[in-house]
Amino acid sequence: HPPTQPTTMAAIAARSVVFARVAAPQVGTARVQKSSFMGSSKAFQVARVSCNARRTMTVQAADRPMWYIGSEPPSHLDGTLAGDYGFDPAQLGKDPASLVRFQEAELIHGRWAMLGAAGVIAVEAGGYGDWLSAISASQQTYLGTPVPFGPAIVGGVVVVAMTFVEAKRNEQTDPVKRCYPGGNFDPFGLAKGGKNDPLDINTLKLKEIKNGRVAMLAMLGFFAQTSTGTTPLANLAAHVSDPWHINVSINAEAIPFL
Repeated sequence: HPPTQPTTMAAIAARSVVFARVAAPQVGTARVQKSSFMGSSKAFQVARVSCNARRTMTVQAADRPMWYIGSEPPSHLDGTLAGDYGFDPAQLGKDPASLVRFQEAELIHGRWAMLGAAGVIAVEAGGYGDWLSAISASQQTYLGTPVPFGPAIVGGVVVVAMTFVEAKRNEQTDPVKRCYPGGNFDPFGLAKGGKNDPLDINTLKLKEIKNGRVAMLAMLGFFAQTSTGTTPLANLAAHVSDPWHINVSINAEAIPFL
């Protein structure tokens, strides 16, 4: 097969060029590490930029998946953020400060959505009622156990607790630690290295943001299902029993033009 060898050689040459470009910033990093103790802070920053540069070049050299096949990512989305598929049609993250803020907001909302979606399903599946009626129930319960407080007091406790937690979180100025604080929030030591491959941490970050995005869509669906007057699992059971007649098309509030 004559074409095989030239194609292989071209691939090897291209790979060698990529490796050469990726390895180049390491030289600058090594020189920075020879600085004095007083310059260690600057050395760390330069080294971190070099690492980001290596990651950026690696992402650009690879076949990067995009949110739309054949689309070009905006310049401010270089593939270094977890879950970055180049989606920003409104250029909302063009400002670096806004991009950091949006990344944090998406991650925090995704985490709460995962907890919320799991709670909605688990409570109803366990036979402890449903989230829709629990909001206005005069007798509040927790896993079947009566709570000696009304909805107003329970809501007030939640507001006070969330205000305290968010106030403590906002005391952190490091944008990375604001999203991934570690410590007690990493009981399995996944972010400490050691036996764990650092690449696995990036994989976990990607899985987290992907599941968070799905959970946010799920919670949006749960909110929309309130127009049916029933709960998510009840809607699912009704749809499975008669999918051709019980679906979104019969909900005039969901599709008002039908």
